[in-house]
Amino acid sequence: MHHYDEPVYLISIVAKILDIHPQTLRQYERENLICPSRSNGRIRLYSQRDIDKIKLILRLTRELGVNLAGVDIILRLKEDVDKMEQEVAELRHEVLKAKNTHSVAPEKALVRKKSLYEMIVFEE
Repeated sequence: MHHYDEPVYLISIVAKILDIHPQTLRQYERENLICPSRSNGRIRLYSQRDIDKIKLILRLTRELGVNLAGVDIILRLKEDVDKMEQEVAELRHEVLKAKNTHSVAPEKALVRKKSLYEMIVFEE
């Protein structure tokens, strides 16, 4: 079993798996919709992640009638949403951690202590 991002599939295998012509895959690459890895001999190698992305492209074009320019916009927006969801998950984790420890990280604190001991001087 291969890792999800490991490039192991040749263009002919991917074309056969997805029942499309290899030229379609080359066109998707020219349009910058996919970016397969290359071997030392410059042979295109696709990962399972690449195949899943191609499946999404095919669904958008075949079932929903989206042209390749629209697919490009959708994929970019999807990447942005995925990044934002990751950031939200990280922030939720930080908030939960802060609630559990009842403190906030020094770099995120609104009031910063300059030393362990605070000195208050009252003038008369």
